[in-house]
Amino acid sequence: MRRSEFDRAVRDEFGSRGAYLVDDLVLAGAGDRTAAQALAAGEPTRDVWLALCAEMDVPPNRRYGVGRLEPGR
Repeated sequence: MRRSEFDRAVRDEFGSRGAYLVDDLVLAGAGDRTAAQALAAGEPTRDVWLALCAEMDVPPNRRYGVGRLEPGR
C-alpha cells in the first residue's frame, strides 16, 4: 500500500475526522503510537492501515483493497 493509497483510504473510510485519527489516536497495533508516528518511524503503510481499522472496528470487508483507484477502462 502506497502512502497515497493510505491517505485515500483514511479519507474514504473516516471522512473529515480521518486527519484527527491519524494524528491523535494511539494505536495498540502500531506499538502504542499514532498512525502518523508509526509512518514516520518507517512502519509499512499497510500495517498502519490495518492497525487503524482494528482500533476503529472497521469491518474486514472494508479493510482490504481500500484506497486503490478504480482501474481505468
